[in-house]
Amino acid sequence: MICVTISEPDVIHLLRILKSLEFAEIRMDLMNLTEKNIALIFSQPVRLIATCHKGRFTSKKRKQMLIKAIESGATYVDIEIESHKKFKNDIISIAKANGCKVIISYHNFLQTPPLKDLHAIIRQCFSSGADIAKVACKSNSDSDAARIIGLLGEYKDLVGIGMGEKGKLTRIASLLIETPFTFAAPDEGVCTAPGQIRYTELRNIYQYLSTT
Repeated sequence: MICVTISEPDVIHLLRILKSLEFAEIRMDLMNLTEKNIALIFSQPVRLIATCHKGRFTSKKRKQMLIKAIESGATYVDIEIESHKKFKNDIISIAKANGCKVIISYHNFLQTPPLKDLHAIIRQCFSSGADIAKVACKSNSDSDAARIIGLLGEYKDLVGIGMGEKGKLTRIASLLIETPFTFAAPDEGVCTAPGQIRYTELRNIYQYLSTT
């Protein structure tokens, strides 16, 4: 399954994009959304991941946005592994009460940790309350990408991504190994992570590989 990551600032345009998709991630941390906008977006009949990474907004604001998205119909909520325990637990509690699945995510924009560390990170994700663990690490070599791909075969509920040019293969392999999903960039607009493949290109690659 392919999830298209969207950070489109124009809400009307964003809603048009969602009409052509089955699954998308809404990067609220890269947008300026009102509570009304959030309610409108996450009430759409599309599977949506609510994401609001740290950096732009205060923890209090991020928490409010994620909770609003959950209560408005988000299918998944993404919570960073390093989030404060109360922040994490409060959101998980509300997610479970609303039938929203929890993604606990780890991001490393510099490198891919050793295999032992990756296993420990994944275990921590699940012990923290994840329905799905997400590991996104910069692939600086083919062996980095191979390490991520190897993990995908070991865990049923793991989304593993190698960021950067060397990591593109992990996005394709994720579809072939049948992990929960992988991420793609929209056909038009900005990419939100290094090495993202455009949605139509990734879908075409998968269709070709699955029929050969």
